[in-house]
Amino acid sequence: MRLSLIIFVCFLVSTATARSAGPIASTPPWVAVDVGHTLAEPGAFSARGRSEFEFNRDLAARLALALRTRGAKVQEINFAGAIGSLAARPEQARGSDFFISIHHDSISPEYLEFWDWDGSEASHTTVKRGFGIFVSRRNPELAASLRCATTIGAALRRGGFEPTSWHGRKHQPADAENGVWYYDNLVVLHKSTFPALLFEAGVIKHREEELELLDGDRQARMADALAIGIADCLFLTGKSARE
Repeated sequence: MRLSLIIFVCFLVSTATARSAGPIASTPPWVAVDVGHTLAEPGAFSARGRSEFEFNRDLAARLALALRTRGAKVQEINFAGAIGSLAARPEQARGSDFFISIHHDSISPEYLEFWDWDGSEASHTTVKRGFGIFVSRRNPELAASLRCATTIGAALRRGGFEPTSWHGRKHQPADAENGVWYYDNLVVLHKSTFPALLFEAGVIKHREEELELLDGDRQARMADALAIGIADCLFLTGKSARE
């Protein structure tokens, strides 16, 4: 009799805990991870001359691994660097529950300084560093995109990463505290029919931050924080981030 009572109480506690935690995804969500730019058009170049595409590919690979470790399914977009069309990326990700495009930031020419790097003149900046997250109000799943962007930004901040306020010069804030900004005309976002965001991991023109962004352990920590934020948004709201 006493054993039966203990089992019944344990059942009640576990049921209450599950309900208080909110709905959990019954099946793993599909996350499309896009590598920004291409081999032919590699984007910006860092203070030491490395292409943005190389930075993007390295972090995207770590993010894909971190997501799979947490039980998500990953669709790799443009990891080979051959998809030149921006609209083709969300098209290739059709059927995904969430889309994230990985980028690294630069800065306008008027804020650049010059230094000697490896015997050549190279450009760098001292006025901008930190991550940024962009969402588009033209995306049909704006509410879910915003919810995930805020969750991801908060996870990054808890992981010790700092957002930049620099984007406030050109973009309206969606959640500036967590580094989220509106960028309505980004093709990969407004052509997506599912929640989507573009992530700028840091400023590769900043000499000190460039070295941090190159560090494998830091890349892994950032990928882990991104994966935690994505998982918190998707797993705890059902299979997808949609309302």
